[in-house]
Amino acid sequence: MKEDNIEFKLIELETSRLRLRKLVLADAAQLVLLRSDERVNRYLDRPVATSHAEAVGFVNRILAANAYYWAINLKDETVLIGTVCLYSQDYDNSAVEIGFELLPEFHGKGIMMEALSAVIAYNSDHLKFDTIIGTVHIENISSIRLLENNNFKRDSLREKQFHVEGWPVNVAVYSLKT
Repeated sequence: MKEDNIEFKLIELETSRLRLRKLVLADAAQLVLLRSDERVNRYLDRPVATSHAEAVGFVNRILAANAYYWAINLKDETVLIGTVCLYSQDYDNSAVEIGFELLPEFHGKGIMMEALSAVIAYNSDHLKFDTIIGTVHIENISSIRLLENNNFKRDSLREKQFHVEGWPVNVAVYSLKT
């Protein structure tokens, strides 16, 4: 797979309960809630977004990057409850990383399972990366289960390479061959 063969177009995805759509500036307030929540950030190594201006800046960076980054909302609503993305596209090795986050009040309801399934299918139907990679903190059991329930397998070879490249040893790497 080569980058010049990919025409970027973020397609809106729907499931039985969800709509995955393009991130918009109106999502900034919900992004502050999501990206500043201690429970969401517990296992993430990123700066906490605490202001509307920071969230607007984040949305603008995502939009400028033409990223595969979806806002998740319940099907008949417009309020962002989480995000899911495909990032760090490695066209030479036909691999892409997946990331996801969800407001805590929606945890344990199968919402992220539904969203990940839609994004994995989108990759299979449109992007055609051979491998999707998920990196998670080794104590983040919920995310590990989510990946495993989507047929991701622990990837010790890739994990060793990530550690050689400076990733912390508390990160586990999972891969899905598509």
